[in-house]
Amino acid sequence: MALTKLIQWLLALAAFTGVWATLVANASQPQNYLHKHELFVLALPVILIGLFGIYAVTVVLYRVFTFNNCEEAAEELNKQIAEARKDLASKGFTFSKTKL
Repeated sequence: MALTKLIQWLLALAAFTGVWATLVANASQPQNYLHKHELFVLALPVILIGLFGIYAVTVVLYRVFTFNNCEEAAEELNKQIAEARKDLASKGFTFSKTKL
């Protein structure tokens, strides 16, 4: 059985949730105060969501800043459009006067 990315992410999320729930159950034992590691365990989902947000913003900004124009590809596409228009015109199709 091939695992899709969705199934892989769901399995990882289920594993994390199981471990986290176990740690929270152990951290919620009656005590006078919570230790630092117990507070970290309780805040872990919020921390991970924040880190994921930082990662997502960083990836998006990196890809925006490193986006390249492909002049050769644009010229090739325009040539293909012109050929398609010529072919369609030879078959009786009429085009409006607007340019793309």
